[in-house]
Amino acid sequence: MKTKKSLGQHFLIDETVNHRIIDKIKEDTKYASVVEVGPGMGALTKHILSLDIKDYYLIELDDRFVQFLPKQFPSLKNNIIHDDFLKVDINTLPMEKPILLVGNFPYNISTQIVFKIIENRELFSGMIGMFQKEVAKRICAPNKSKDFGLLSVLTQVFFETTYLFDVLPIAFNPPPKVDSGVMMMHRKEAIDVDYKKLLKFTKAVFNQRRKTLKNSLKMLNATHDIDEKYLQLRPEQLRVEEFLELSQRIS
Repeated sequence: MKTKKSLGQHFLIDETVNHRIIDKIKEDTKYASVVEVGPGMGALTKHILSLDIKDYYLIELDDRFVQFLPKQFPSLKNNIIHDDFLKVDINTLPMEKPILLVGNFPYNISTQIVFKIIENRELFSGMIGMFQKEVAKRICAPNKSKDFGLLSVLTQVFFETTYLFDVLPIAFNPPPKVDSGVMMMHRKEAIDVDYKKLLKFTKAVFNQRRKTLKNSLKMLNATHDIDEKYLQLRPEQLRVEEFLELSQRIS
């Protein structure tokens, strides 16, 4: 089948990559169900089926694959959800929670997928999947690095993140114009946090990432109870835990 540019499709043809992803799924024991997003023609699906997972569902938007997958994998004919993952209400998915999300994710919506996981974090144990390398590196970036930013903080507050390995364009048909990377997320213990406040604070300071927190908060017109030592720092110098702590002191 031909790929659809509008859906950001690139078919993974390197079986080595699939096996390495499967090895990581095997190591994970904290999920009750697995959901694969964008299975396409089932390059990864056939390997996940061999794991004999009790609750395994596919979410696919492309009509062609929705028709193809039940013929290729008859045991999954009632487990294919024809929809856009970004529009699916996770609470209504017919499976036990928490969910492990897996997939070779479309690069044009990869950041939105991560934000959806964060916003529904109580329903997910984690995620193992492939992104554009640049995005995966940002998600997993440590503070004081050039890749550390809004996405890094918001993900790492709630999930342990690990960058696993690079995937070159030659592993796909057609080859994308960028390198890819496989990473994983595992949910941390639940924490009490005002997510809207964390999001607003983190977005505000990274919008002015060359400025110190003192100047960023002045532009935000925020009142706060923050030690002077933090006010002299730029956002990338803060640790994730400090973002969480400081954001809750802002009003």
